[in-house]
Amino acid sequence: MLNLDSVEEASPPPPESSQHLLEEEAGTPEAPAVHLEPPYSTPLAPFDMELMQRVGLSDKLKGSGSLWEGRHRGQTADPTTDFMVQEREAAGGKHRKSSSDSLSDKRARFAASNASTLQLPEVAAGPVANGKKKSSDPRNHNHHLSSPLLPMTEPNSGNNGYDERECSCPREFYQREEINTSLFFEDCTRSIDFVLAFRINAHEPTEAENTEKRRVFEANLVSQGLEVEKSQKDQICFVKIHAPLEVLRRYAEILKLRMPMKEIPGMSVVNRSTKSIFSSLKTVCQFFLRNIHVDEHIFPKRAHRFTAIYSRDKEYLFDIRQDCFFTTAVRSRIVEFILDRQRFPAKNQHDMAFGIERLVAEGVYCAAYPLHDGEITETGTMRALLYKHWASVKKWYRYQPLDDIKEYFGVKIGLYFAWLGYYTYMLLLASIVGVICFLYSWFSLKNYVPVKDICLRANTNITMCPLCDWCNFWDLKETCNYAKVTYLIDNPSTVFFAVFMSFWATLFLELWKRYSAEITHRWDLTGFDVHEEHPRPQYLAKLEHIPPTRVDYVTNIKEPTVPFWRMKLPATVFSFSVVLLLIALAFVALLAVVVYRMSMLAALKVGASPLTTSSAIVLATASAAFVNLCLLYILNYMYSHLAEYLTELEMWRTQTQFDDSLTLKIYLLQFVNYYASIFYIAFFKGKFVGHPGQYNKLFDYRQEECSSGGCLTELCIQLAIIMVGKQAFNTILEVYLPMFWRKVLAIQVGLSRLFNNTPNPDKTKDERWMRDFKLLDWGARGLFPEYLEMVLQYGFVTIFVAAFPLAPFFALLNNILEMRLDAKKLLTHHKRPVSQRVRDIGVWYRILDCIGKLSVITNGFIIAFTSDMIPRLVYRNYVSKDGTLNGYLDFTLSEFKVSDSPTLYSLAGDLSNITSCKYTDFRLPPSSPDKYDLSSMFYIILACRLGFVVVFEVSI
Repeated sequence: MLNLDSVEEASPPPPESSQHLLEEEAGTPEAPAVHLEPPYSTPLAPFDMELMQRVGLSDKLKGSGSLWEGRHRGQTADPTTDFMVQEREAAGGKHRKSSSDSLSDKRARFAASNASTLQLPEVAAGPVANGKKKSSDPRNHNHHLSSPLLPMTEPNSGNNGYDERECSCPREFYQREEINTSLFFEDCTRSIDFVLAFRINAHEPTEAENTEKRRVFEANLVSQGLEVEKSQKDQICFVKIHAPLEVLRRYAEILKLRMPMKEIPGMSVVNRSTKSIFSSLKTVCQFFLRNIHVDEHIFPKRAHRFTAIYSRDKEYLFDIRQDCFFTTAVRSRIVEFILDRQRFPAKNQHDMAFGIERLVAEGVYCAAYPLHDGEITETGTMRALLYKHWASVKKWYRYQPLDDIKEYFGVKIGLYFAWLGYYTYMLLLASIVGVICFLYSWFSLKNYVPVKDICLRANTNITMCPLCDWCNFWDLKETCNYAKVTYLIDNPSTVFFAVFMSFWATLFLELWKRYSAEITHRWDLTGFDVHEEHPRPQYLAKLEHIPPTRVDYVTNIKEPTVPFWRMKLPATVFSFSVVLLLIALAFVALLAVVVYRMSMLAALKVGASPLTTSSAIVLATASAAFVNLCLLYILNYMYSHLAEYLTELEMWRTQTQFDDSLTLKIYLLQFVNYYASIFYIAFFKGKFVGHPGQYNKLFDYRQEECSSGGCLTELCIQLAIIMVGKQAFNTILEVYLPMFWRKVLAIQVGLSRLFNNTPNPDKTKDERWMRDFKLLDWGARGLFPEYLEMVLQYGFVTIFVAAFPLAPFFALLNNILEMRLDAKKLLTHHKRPVSQRVRDIGVWYRILDCIGKLSVITNGFIIAFTSDMIPRLVYRNYVSKDGTLNGYLDFTLSEFKVSDSPTLYSLAGDLSNITSCKYTDFRLPPSSPDKYDLSSMFYIILACRLGFVVVFEVSI
């Protein structure tokens, strides 16, 4: 039978100072107490040495033998050293005092302080009025021990059975005059750390089986030390879970949580000595920017505390007497860890019969969630403060209260909003430069000679060759408006902006590393090691029948390994094959869009009411982009489910590895899905067409051609529709979809009256667990679509910015709204997520780094091969006599004799005056012996294009 707790329960042997307590409980004779004398003749433990080094005391320890010897030599005692020695002496003294207690007294006190509360109490503890309780009587189960050597203290009968040292159960967000009793058990003392909900339906054929599963599962929770209490309302039963202090202490050590330590004497002197002229200058700047920075009257600045990996053997070093030492985020995380690893009965007793996630998937429970700390309108709650001063769009100009976001939602969500805020802030500079470049092109348009040649050429028509097999000849003057739009994108400022954005992308990542390091230090994530993460329960379940052979070098625990040839290799090959198949499917969708665009262009040109050439090109391109956007959403839905299934097959050990692999798969598929059509227009469309009379065909169709100004305008249209359309559609979904599903859920559970203005006859308004039940589930990967949306946007902003200079500006507008909408969605529409601790933004940084490097390559090739910048430079410096663009339009056009092509000759039969037509290329004229071959100018321009790419890549 699988023992999912084997990893957790395996811990290093206890020190000698606490070994005798374990022997007493096992029935062995009482061992003599270890006498801890002040002079430490043995070296300090590595834990203590690490603490010494963090405060710069390692030099004082070297060569001194021991602390006691240093004092006898006449050296001045260090305050930090005295502090640590005094703590050890206090721990040893209290232990010696309590060692004379009888074993029966100890067990009685332990049982009294950890009694299970499966039954509802008959009498509520303390006066309750209108669902509220005065917080002047703070009590909880957080018994603050001074040392792990000290057993449970005797309750003081003069204070209602609770020690005076106790503080209220996590009151991090409850420090107000009245506390909401719906956040506590019926005794108004023990906090609700987690809630399980299920529907009671006696007519359901599987109800008896589900009831047995719940009974066994909840009994296993109680066996782990959790306390359970049940409430029922409207055929919905709520199982409220509380984690006592002993459970929190045990699992905090198992999970290797970093907890705050006691204040170290002398640190204030160190902090004062670090002030300099730069800190004074920063204070002056903050005075002028006080309307932009976080309001410290609303969100007070949090003092930085030293933290270390929690250990019960070293508990005297931790500030466990502090109010809310175990915060609500930590408590819910510990409870979820226990819920994910408890078994329940199944018919086949298969490996996966464990964990709250599977019970929710099977319908045994319908929800599992921690509680918000109150309503968004309730005064004194962190949720209300964040909603009013962070989630409001009116506060778009203010910095985010990241420390408070991290405390309420956890490190993972806090880091996302830190990255999103930083990304939005960096877009401000890129947007300003992009708008300036666009304005330059707008005001210089009237002086651009090629546009004048197309639009203002008097009494001269330039007949162009047909764009498709069914199209007619057309006049170049029809593309006047198209040529103007092309110049707004393809102008001298484009090169400058592309170079600027390449430097911006590099600077963005470098400054993020610096900013991320600051946040990592401030949130004490520096020592976090992903190898300390516990294996996924699904991973352990699949390896139940494989004996443990590998010793983890971090936890020093034996774990099973995945057989490479029998399980790992087949799953990897299958996953890789399916991903390739899905990528091929994305290219098939791209080909379908290309065929649609060619068919639409032909239909618009030969229909009953044919459009002008410029209008037909714009309409065909826009409609094809819209069709492509619809296909994107259809394929994305399929990609997400298949990628998750494939990642499960690969059997990753930890949740971080699983998430990274899933992220890479989905992003790769999304990258091909979103960018394939854009790459096609940028680098392939119109490049291999051929020439009139000898066109290169695909499936018996002529390949698409670009207009006389190139394909850059079509690329811009494609980018604008996909990027702006995708962002607008996602914004609408984020605003209205959660509201819709909340209404549907409220109707299903019979709680629709909560959305009306009618008074509620009962007291459900104070029942926090019921109000949170009708909220949407955030999910374990709730941040994934948010990251994916922003990273795809980052690709649009950097990879193809040369074709769409206003992309950073539209991204800035979207992100200002996106940041506040995401905050509002988290606070109002979703259950409170369980806190997750991460080191950084994970694999997303590597993806951003790859996008930044790719953007340098793509922008260089877009400028060289897609735009007309290189031909213009060659004409100015190599062909033009006066260094201007006079005659440039004729330079870019080649001539074709209609009689050389039977198809064109038949089209020109009714037009006796057409003997030749023009097309965009650098080829020899019909009078040349090698007519229609590529001219020497083509190769000169090609060499200049390649040279520009090399210079562009090397210089950046």
